[in-house]
Amino acid sequence: MRRSAPAADSHTADAELWAAFTDEIREPALLSRYRELLTDDERAREVRFRFASDQHRFLLTRALVRTVLSKYASIEPNAWRFAPDAFGRPQIQNPDPALAAITFNVSHTLGLILVGVTRGKALGVDTEHLWSRTASAAVADRFFSTDEAAALRMLPDAARRERFFDYWTLKESYIKARGQGLSLGLSGFGFDLAEPMRIGAWFRPELEDAAQHWQFWQFNPSADHVAAVCLQRSGELSPRLVVKKVVPLENEQVLPVQILRQSI
Repeated sequence: MRRSAPAADSHTADAELWAAFTDEIREPALLSRYRELLTDDERAREVRFRFASDQHRFLLTRALVRTVLSKYASIEPNAWRFAPDAFGRPQIQNPDPALAAITFNVSHTLGLILVGVTRGKALGVDTEHLWSRTASAAVADRFFSTDEAAALRMLPDAARRERFFDYWTLKESYIKARGQGLSLGLSGFGFDLAEPMRIGAWFRPELEDAAQHWQFWQFNPSADHVAAVCLQRSGELSPRLVVKKVVPLENEQVLPVQILRQSI
């Protein structure tokens, strides 16, 4: 059993993570309300997906981003405008200088969409479904650091899959926080997960970075998912994270996740 620690209280959060479980949001009238929030271009993109599951994920992702961001600014969900940056990451385009402080990041996998939000800091989030993808040693050899790949091979078979996705989500969260995507490369930095409930991070000199610049968290949003969050640190105090489960336009509640590990 994976050891864990309690998540932070919502009143002290430096970053908030909003989780929507896609299989729980199927009511046709509610989906129609979501579709009304989208732009004409987004509605056209939705129907271009070949599979209904992909259409559903796209619709919920767009609705979730819009409704969550409206909790941080006096803008209606249907009034948000976005454009991709040079690395394809969506950026807020509404002409309001106050919005420049809002940072958001999105990740989705089978059954789950996450939207992370903070102010004035870099943020990256990533989630993976533990059973829908192959945890390949060949992938680890290609994309992980030498130490990570070796540590993975030392684990018993039963633990190797979870550890693979522990590494993968942490790496994805960092490159998303840096805002450069896979162009940053996954082998130039790594994580030490040998100590229970702690995340150690290291970076090669060419990245001009250090572990004390970032706060990492990792947890299981459900029994089938793992998620990682990377937040830029702005002082000596450890930032706080709160996770909420939400059905857009309907309800929200604190999701009582247990933090598996975090940087100290």
